[in-house]
Amino acid sequence: MATASGAAADGLVTGEFDDKESGVRYRVYQQDGRVWMSFARGGKDGVQGERELLYFIGSGKKGRTYLFSDDGFLFETPINWYSQERRWNMTPAYMQATEIPLNLPAYPSCLNCHTSGMQAPVPGTDSKFFGKPFQHAGITCERCHGSDVGHAEHRGASSGSSSTVNPAMLPPERRDSVCMECHFEGTVAVEQPGKHLYDFQPGDRLSDYVHYLLLTENQDRTPRALSQFEALSRSLCKRKSGDRMTCVSCHDPHAEPAAGGKAAYYRTKCLACHGQGTQGEEFRAKHHPEKQDCVGCHMPELPSKEVAHTEATDHRIMRYPNRMPTPQLQIRGKPLKAFPASDESLVTTRDYALAWETLAQRGVYGAEQAAEENLPKAVKDNPEDAELLAALGFVAQRQSNENEAKELYERALKIDPLLVDAATNLGILDARAGDVERAVKLWQAAFHRAPHRSVIGMNLAIVFCAAGQRDVGKKYVERALEFNPDYHKGKALMGHLNEEKGPCRP
Repeated sequence: MATASGAAADGLVTGEFDDKESGVRYRVYQQDGRVWMSFARGGKDGVQGERELLYFIGSGKKGRTYLFSDDGFLFETPINWYSQERRWNMTPAYMQATEIPLNLPAYPSCLNCHTSGMQAPVPGTDSKFFGKPFQHAGITCERCHGSDVGHAEHRGASSGSSSTVNPAMLPPERRDSVCMECHFEGTVAVEQPGKHLYDFQPGDRLSDYVHYLLLTENQDRTPRALSQFEALSRSLCKRKSGDRMTCVSCHDPHAEPAAGGKAAYYRTKCLACHGQGTQGEEFRAKHHPEKQDCVGCHMPELPSKEVAHTEATDHRIMRYPNRMPTPQLQIRGKPLKAFPASDESLVTTRDYALAWETLAQRGVYGAEQAAEENLPKAVKDNPEDAELLAALGFVAQRQSNENEAKELYERALKIDPLLVDAATNLGILDARAGDVERAVKLWQAAFHRAPHRSVIGMNLAIVFCAAGQRDVGKKYVERALEFNPDYHKGKALMGHLNEEKGPCRP
């Protein structure tokens, strides 16, 4: 955990490779004490450039990626170092990309679990930071033990802002929250109104900040890597042990056993429960004394769909790992359930509505209909919730109910003027209705907060080009290409603008 992030030069893995899909050659190298990533593709559709890499993310056990900044906006590189295969390749999201994607925000949810002392992004932005985005590299003591203010004076206390937290002394829900913050994702995570995951502090209840929901009762013959905390909850060990078992029952958060001693270390953990009593002594003596590696049989490595080229240990601790399937993330009429189950009473209509709309945006079958059913109920219960209003507005727009969509977007923006999606979509509706002036104002404000969203810049460029202001249009295309230099539509529109004739369409 201590090596989960840091300055790029401190975690540098140099190298180069050719991406077959895009025809781009990427290179990571150090020069004059600074770290760079270059990209180049020749030919008619050629492009080249470089970005200075400021930070790395990932301990290197599975892999490592790097972050760069553009005008204060922090982005992930489109390439990763995959440690298990010892090679560079595209990030999982861009394995099939034919362009050079340089506009993947370093989202707070990612930074939060790899750094310590993360600052909040500029309001209304995905990943713009003033100065350094985090205070400490890696995961420090404060991540699990809270602030060290007054540590000497309050040694041994279990909670309170003026003392160090001992997770072992916390009630089970708050104890487990410390691990869940980063070792559980769920199918959907819905942050609560006015709360963010990065605001969580050890000793708090995680459910006060975010509600997690899972799609249930779906089976997939191909095992995949679940979040560790979810997988553990499915194990017979956890179900029989209840609150007595937690992550630290097997893992020491302060140290990791040496590679040569891991099998013996974890066998000791298993036998601490399975080797108790008279039957336990017999089990201890007869259960594969010649094969000490319990993990190798009962917690095998599984290919992870979420992180390409890597494997994750199966924390379901199955007796016969190859005989049972594991749930998948596709829905076939099955419900969303709270996780942990004890949080079911906390989940609101708002949570369900936003969760279904998130799944609809991911293209999950059946989610769009569920969102359309749940969002009106949620807005009725929460009429001043800007996020719900914007989501319901998008549903109305998707159904071609443009007047209803406009009214909902306007209500949402009146409550929260910084909603980029609502402003962008309302601008589209205004432009269609002939109110180009208001559309431009909405898009300009949104593009200022999200210049990596190339389509917003393109909308502005086309409007100014159509109005005969090609120079202004060029500036917006140039801004879009700054964050997305290989954007085909942007390069095509720039060609039209440079010709000073022809239609203002990419």
